[in-house]
Amino acid sequence: ALLLDQFGVLHDGRRPYPGAVAAVSAAAAAGLRLLIISNSSRRSGGTLDKLAGMGFDPGCFEGVVTSGELTHRYLSTRPDSWWAGLGRRCLHINWSKRGPASLEGLELEVEPGGMARGAGPVVTDPSTCDFILAHGTEGLSLPGGGVAEVPLEELRRMLTALAEAGRGGRLPPMVVANPDVVTVDGGGLVAMPGSLAASYGRAGGPVQLMGKPSPLIYAACEEVLRLAAGELLAVGDSLEHDVAGVYFGNGCFWGRQKDFVDVETQQLGRQPERLTALVGYAAGTRVGPGGKVCYVYSDPR
Repeated sequence: ALLLDQFGVLHDGRRPYPGAVAAVSAAAAAGLRLLIISNSSRRSGGTLDKLAGMGFDPGCFEGVVTSGELTHRYLSTRPDSWWAGLGRRCLHINWSKRGPASLEGLELEVEPGGMARGAGPVVTDPSTCDFILAHGTEGLSLPGGGVAEVPLEELRRMLTALAEAGRGGRLPPMVVANPDVVTVDGGGLVAMPGSLAASYGRAGGPVQLMGKPSPLIYAACEEVLRLAAGELLAVGDSLEHDVAGVYFGNGCFWGRQKDFVDVETQQLGRQPERLTALVGYAAGTRVGPGGKVCYVYSDPR
């Protein structure tokens, strides 16, 4: 079966990539089972409708697994002692202009914190919340509903200050509904919750990633398809997430990187010469039209 990423593989957030619709149809016609795996903070419902609007045949896919759906499931079911002990008071970093993520049905208490510098509610006291929940990068949810917009850099400063204030004591864990650092949106890039998780983690805060490359999302795919890891082939565009996920989920992996040097190394501060060291288990490299680079991986275990 193929695990297909959405953004950067099938489409750019607005339009399908040339040949993507035909490739999906051909793969399904050849008997391949196709499942969408996406670091989207949204729940799975509506994903296939969006793909249909871009020209994809929803009947080609067996389902959708998103990091947002996984987040909702774990917060709802609390499947183990870590989740059961997470608490209910959360600082919710959300979307605003891109459409807020809903917490309906999760019985969570949203903690806004205090006001600072007129930029919206900003928390610097770790005791004000049990955990941090990151669905977006545009603001903080309010207890009565709605989202107070907070600039991205202000959110980063807030998380760093929160981590520093909690050193030596309990630091609230950060549950990240979308581990991506950036995503494509038409011709540009948009910062994703993974960029905030990186800031919090660097400051010493504990982080729980709910999507790629965490093994949680690959286990969910195996559950949907009822296949073992060695029977899955993942197609993705992110070196840091899709490629790294080979260790956790897939018997083999094909990574499609579009202009990876410009995107990944600049966003993540890595030098091009270090990429080989980062993914030293590459079995081969191919350069296609337009300088697009494909890495082919085999199971390193």
